[in-house]
Amino acid sequence: MSISTILNSLLLTVFLSAACNNGDPVPPADIPEPEERPETEGMFLGGDISVLQSYEDKKVPYYDAEGRQIPDVLKYMKSEEVGWNAQRVRLFVDPKRVNPDGGTDAQVCQDIDYVVRLCKRIKDEGFALMLDFHYSDTWADPSNQWIPAQWASLNETELYDKVYTYTKECLLRLVDAGAVPDFIQPGNEVSYGMLWSAEVNRNSRVNRCYSDSPAENWNRFLGFLQQASKACREVCPKAQIIIHTERSGEPQTLKDIYSRLSSVDYDIIGLSYYPIWHNSLSVLSQSLYLLADEFPDKKVQIVETAYHYQWQPPLGQGTIYDFSSQWPVSPEGQAAFAKDLIKELKKHQNVNGLYWWFPEENGNGPDCSVLTGWVNRGLWDNESHRALPALYVLKEFI
Repeated sequence: MSISTILNSLLLTVFLSAACNNGDPVPPADIPEPEERPETEGMFLGGDISVLQSYEDKKVPYYDAEGRQIPDVLKYMKSEEVGWNAQRVRLFVDPKRVNPDGGTDAQVCQDIDYVVRLCKRIKDEGFALMLDFHYSDTWADPSNQWIPAQWASLNETELYDKVYTYTKECLLRLVDAGAVPDFIQPGNEVSYGMLWSAEVNRNSRVNRCYSDSPAENWNRFLGFLQQASKACREVCPKAQIIIHTERSGEPQTLKDIYSRLSSVDYDIIGLSYYPIWHNSLSVLSQSLYLLADEFPDKKVQIVETAYHYQWQPPLGQGTIYDFSSQWPVSPEGQAAFAKDLIKELKKHQNVNGLYWWFPEENGNGPDCSVLTGWVNRGLWDNESHRALPALYVLKEFI
């Protein structure tokens, strides 16, 4: 989730409604009932390290907490000292394009060639791999779900087909490279649907999936998910499919969302949880208990989380909830948040995954070639390039 787009998502507070077939744009035919799939085994801990390759290509150094240079960050993350066993990587369609807002973002660089290269390294090191399809040329999140420029001229039927063929082609590239995903996310933070339009219009309700949206909006969204899921099952039949939303601070909204997905073939509920946007751990706990009650066959993974170690945005300027009195905005406060989050997650038997978002953050790189501005929620200090205490806390999850 990008800082530049989160402010727009704060305005979205509406919930989800039931979908019914009313004869509007017809989604693909229902896919067959899948064979019973084995439950995901074990616990998975890692991070979304989508920018690591860029940092390494720019020769940005990484150091451990004692100031010793880390020659290979992936190997270090797998070491007993850190103890991670999984990694997440995002994928954009054509990130080299200027985004629909007219800007560029150095973090948005993960095309299929970049992703294959990084994912191959991840698998070679023995990590489980989560692939995160954005189905966009830029960030996809609650306020941004823009159709890729290459797909802008497609009609609705062609767009359904494109989701299927694109998903399949990308997965085949990874399989051929020996980088088979273990988890696949068809869409990123799809709380309000996906592939809204090619043009940016955040005041529009076209193709949005809100509580009072027309049924055809929901049918359209479910059709995309069905097509993506079908491609995942065909190419990577052992992979677990994750449907990722970010309403972790709204238990009833989560219930509404996932109740509408009964026609979609998937395995795991994926959540983003950032306390500055999604409220307290007690609210997260309510959400997790509700999901366990309502969807007992689905595991839950926290596929994005993070907490500032410095320079948290002020209230009303990117922050909704300020927990700095509980967890100071400092390296120690960040580690305390990680400890408390893990303590809470361990209460919930349905939770089997935890991923820190952008843990590899490590400054802007030479001439701001990796970042154009610090996020300050990573697990390395942006100035000293040393590992922060929270990096060594997270292994308590598994």
